[in-house]
This record gives sequence, structure tokens and C-alpha cells, in this order.
Amino acid sequence: MHADLILPLVVLLLFSFGANLPLGFLRETSRKYSLHWFVLIHLSIPFIIALRFMFGFHWQVIPFTIFCAAAGQLTGGRIRRKNLE
Repeated sequence: MHADLILPLVVLLLFSFGANLPLGFLRETSRKYSLHWFVLIHLSIPFIIALRFMFGFHWQVIPFTIFCAAAGQLTGGRIRRKNLE
């Protein structure tokens, strides 16, 4: 990977994580497998894809963005559960 792509990659991965924090937080309030639950899980994907194309990344970064998005969802949900205690 070229040095000039490191900052855009970090921005993309931080966006993937950060955008999913509030979505994971809200996902905890909805019934599992409902339409609302499904939308909250997938809402950030078009924005992540657009950012990936804007930065010129190919399919090789998709696993990393999925990992960061899932980590954001899980962390947001964990924060919500911790606040309810």
C-alpha cells in the first residue's frame, strides 16, 4: 500500500466504526429481525461504499470496513446495554 493511501484508509475505517456506533446503540431498542433492526444494521453501507469509491479503494478493503462496521454496531449496543444497568 502506498503511503498516500494510509490517511484515506484510516478515515474510511474510522467512518465505518463511528457511523455504526449510534446505529448499534439504536439497534438495541428495536425487536430483533424487525424491519427497523435490519435498516439500522445496513443504513451505513451505502455511505461506506460511496466513501470507498471516492477514495479509490478496490474490493481488498471491504473486509476491513465490514469488521469496523460490525465492531461499531457491537460497541454501540454494548454502550446501550451498559447505560440501562
